[in-house]
Amino acid sequence: MDLTQKIQSAFWFIVAIGILVPIHEWGHYRVARACGVKVLRFSVGFGRVLWSRVGRNGTEFAISSVPLGGYVRMLGMGDEPIAPHEREQAFKNKSVGQRAAVIVAGPAANWVLAILLFAAVAWMGSEQPKAVLGTPPAASLAERAGLHAGDWVRAVSSDGQQWDDVASLVDLQAAVGRAQALGEGVHLSVTDAQGHGSRSVRLDTEQLAGHSPDAKLFNDIGLAPLSEPVIGQVIAGGAGAAAGLLTGDRVLSIDGQEVPDAGFLRDAIRRAHDGEQPRTLALHVERAGQVMELSATPRLVDDGGRRIARLEIGIGTRPETLTVSYGLLDGLLHGAQQSWDMAVTTVKLIGRILIGEASVKNFSGPLTIADYAGQSARAGLSPFLDFLAKISMSLAVLNLLPLPMLDGGHLMYYLFEGLSGRPVSDWWQQQLQRAGLLILMLMMALALSNDVGRYAGWH
Repeated sequence: MDLTQKIQSAFWFIVAIGILVPIHEWGHYRVARACGVKVLRFSVGFGRVLWSRVGRNGTEFAISSVPLGGYVRMLGMGDEPIAPHEREQAFKNKSVGQRAAVIVAGPAANWVLAILLFAAVAWMGSEQPKAVLGTPPAASLAERAGLHAGDWVRAVSSDGQQWDDVASLVDLQAAVGRAQALGEGVHLSVTDAQGHGSRSVRLDTEQLAGHSPDAKLFNDIGLAPLSEPVIGQVIAGGAGAAAGLLTGDRVLSIDGQEVPDAGFLRDAIRRAHDGEQPRTLALHVERAGQVMELSATPRLVDDGGRRIARLEIGIGTRPETLTVSYGLLDGLLHGAQQSWDMAVTTVKLIGRILIGEASVKNFSGPLTIADYAGQSARAGLSPFLDFLAKISMSLAVLNLLPLPMLDGGHLMYYLFEGLSGRPVSDWWQQQLQRAGLLILMLMMALALSNDVGRYAGWH
């Protein structure tokens, strides 16, 4: 990633936080006002106040110097003195139910926003690759399941009984990714490329439970779109360039084997080595109507702890696409279903991480999120809205975790108070706050470590 892209990623990350955090705080603010709580300040950003004005209800609306968050300060949440005539407006003097409603309103606002953003993407429609598969890599789950080039995946199921239609390859990869993250298998309903000859196969994605979501995992699963075996970008000074390959060349055969599609070619190149020695490949290439023979010796690189061969070229043409869009009601239902599926998957995945059945590398930090923000923004409005929806949903779920210092931790206090009839003591709150701060710091350090590891190529 060059400097310009890094700056763009940082900018779009700040834009995303500048949208999502104020929405979260707005949820707290609106319900607090509805419950008669006096809100002292609604700030977008932290730190020194750059601009502010006081509204009719006495709330100071402010923009602060650090644009990476925000907060709502309510009367009675701290140790400040409360005037006698304002005691009824103090947060701590409200009922348990009202306090819980104010706290849950922040994550709820993010959840509603996620539904609307997912729905907006569905309403706008987008061009997505058709779920017609290319040749799966050798030994991948797709190959072991009996999938072939040209197979069209029409539906998915977790149990082989209840099926959900697959609109595109994006839908398929999302469903398979959820199954892998949760340590479950997934059934696929498959036809040929013309929609004939339906059959059912099972991907044993539970075998990859706990693996990090990276390029190696996607290769091990083996679901890629059908694409022509045409050479794309040829990296200057790379092995492909040394062999004389040019952009636009169509590879007809490799080592005497006919090349049906890009997936077959890509896998044949990856396996072109004997231990630590690359194997020279004999290529028949069509260029400008002429067939020519070339010899190419790939370079060996490390890929997730294993050696693979590369010619340092792009492979494949743009796959067949279709327009995926929804009507008004269907789009809302689709958005609600997407948000629910994401919430359930996130909670289950966190549970699996805690018991050691999933990798802690699933945690992503600000560097990875910023990278995704930049990539999605460069891809267009629809991908960026989809990114915002996913981050908004993540904020909703993570804030509801029962950890002190998060909204979920406060809800646990109120649950205890509602069941016991007495609030959590100040001493216990202080100890729990310290423990919660420590856990959050460890989680942030782990996420940042994962970010650095990804950028450094450690995993």
